[in-house]
Amino acid sequence: MKAYAAVVLAGGAARRMGGLDKPALPVGGVPMRERVLAAVADAAPRILVGPGPAPAGVRLTRESPPGGGPVPALAAGLALLDPEVSAVALLAADLPLLTRAAVGELLHHLDDASTSRPPVDGVCYLDQSGRRQSLCGVWRPAALRAALDRVRVRRGELAGASLRDLFTGLAVRELRWTGDGPPPWFDCDTERDLRRAEEWSR
Repeated sequence: MKAYAAVVLAGGAARRMGGLDKPALPVGGVPMRERVLAAVADAAPRILVGPGPAPAGVRLTRESPPGGGPVPALAAGLALLDPEVSAVALLAADLPLLTRAAVGELLHHLDDASTSRPPVDGVCYLDQSGRRQSLCGVWRPAALRAALDRVRVRRGELAGASLRDLFTGLAVRELRWTGDGPPPWFDCDTERDLRRAEEWSR
């Protein structure tokens, strides 16, 4: 699979970091959101959902309402995709160890699953505890749009909905990271996480 888009979610409250602009915090001297965007440099388009700023060549949008959570943020990002886009990398903006190779592995497995029955709606990594990292995955945009519609029907709105609600019912292929280097799904929720990512990035 060669053509894909990327939606990077950067609007979280970062409560465990005192409300800092977490995606702007540097790892290896580079803001985390820019590291994530660099890992999908070959995606078109690349969409950053959050307060910004966005690097050149990256589209910027915001969830409605601002701070409404990852589900409305995803909806805002998908709204900027053309209908013919067949795959989208859905990524948190605090994955400083993400690489193009890790994204490529996800895309390979989504492409490989294109003829499977039943069809696969997405591929994402599992962490070391076996927990699904849905914001480190690639997905069929049509499946995500259908899932958003189901959430709207159940709740009447997207604000406050959980990713678990969104992905319930989707057919997901789960991957363990077996490549070289640190796990690409490692996210930074605390100062300790940042220090660990800094050590890994050296």
